[in-house]
Order: sequence, then structure tokens, then C-alpha cells
Amino acid sequence: MSFYKNKQNHKIAYKSLKGRELGIIFIHGLNSDMNGTKALTVERYARKNKINFIRFDCRGHGKSDGKFEDFTISDWRKDLLDIIDNVARGPQILIGSSMGGWLMMLAAKARPQRIKGMIGLAAAPDFGKNLYKTLNKKNKKEITTKGITKYTSYGFSYYLTKKFFIEAEKNRVLKKPFRFSKPLVLIHGLKDNVVKEDVSRNILKKLQEKMLILFILKKVITDYQMKLI
Repeated sequence: MSFYKNKQNHKIAYKSLKGRELGIIFIHGLNSDMNGTKALTVERYARKNKINFIRFDCRGHGKSDGKFEDFTISDWRKDLLDIIDNVARGPQILIGSSMGGWLMMLAAKARPQRIKGMIGLAAAPDFGKNLYKTLNKKNKKEITTKGITKYTSYGFSYYLTKKFFIEAEKNRVLKKPFRFSKPLVLIHGLKDNVVKEDVSRNILKKLQEKMLILFILKKVITDYQMKLI
């Protein structure tokens, strides 16, 4: 395992493989990490095909510095850009799972020359409002009065802050048509009960590009379910 130290002196944990010039960066989902089944599956593919590959932990996740509740989508966007700018070399294909799909779209807007394609695995851009709707009355009251609340979902508990939702709103990518003229593949499962399939269909509406493909699967194992296996 290696670490990149950013300008705030925070360490971002990552693992990488050296291969051909075109690279792949895997971006994990919310409250997940770079050791998920999806990330390791992509790594095996990269190793077999001798492709440059990077998987990393956003701050507050896995082996990277900080507590989850101290960071927001803005910070995790910066983590991905730091990896692209300072660790990766050459053109990249981004593969984002759930929240990672949101981060990859933000990165594609910020670094259009470096990103040559994207693959979204149950990509979940702009999920802030939908997540807030799932909070119970106690959670919402604590967000308003204390600025933080303990949230439990699918057997996992973590803290959500008012700042988290504010930054989520600031980083929405589908308020306007999203311009990306390179290949984009979206893969989504009809039985995914964490990220609904209509999220991918909404992305399809916002990206009216010829190189966009949407695969709908009859069955999918989500990041949360992976942790239960």
C-alpha cells in the first residue's frame, strides 16, 4: 500500500499496478473502501491485461486519514483529482461505484483532457436530497439543531452532517445537461435496493451523447450487500 500526502498533510491510501499507458482508476462508494469486491475484480482484469490501475480510499474511508463525518463530496472530489493529478499517469478510464459514479462525473468535468471514458456501476450522482428524505424525524431534527446525526442503514451506522448535505447540493452534476463526448457505460441492476435503477435512466436523459450505453441487469449485488457476505 502507498500513500499520497495532500496539501492539508492528509494521507490518501492507494494501491496501484503498472501496465500500459492507458490507466483505470476505481472509485468506491459512500462508506465503502478500495477493498470491495468490485474494486478487486477490476484489479484482476487490469493485472491480466497489463493495464495501469489505481484503487484508493477517499479520506474518512478505509486506510486514508480522517473521520468520515469530517468530509463531504467536495473533499472526496478533491481526493480523486489529487490521484489523477499526482499519482496517475497519462489518459484514464474512471470506474465509479455508487457515490464513485458521482465523483467520476465531477472529475470528468474538471479534467476533460485526462479522462477518456467512464463506467458507472449503479452510479449515484446528486444523491444528497434523496438521502436526506430517508432520514427519520429525529435525524432531521439533529441535523438542524446540532449539525450532525447518527444514521443507520443496512446494518451500518455513520454520522451525517449538515455540511455534508450543503456540499452535496453545491456539487450536483445533473441540474443541467452533462456534456461528455467520450464513451460512457452505465451498469445497473433491477434488484438494487440501494440505488434505484431510475437514477441511471435519469443520467441517460441528461447525457444525450452517441457513445452512452446503459446495461440493465436482472440481478446485482450492492456495495452494502458485499460487506455482508
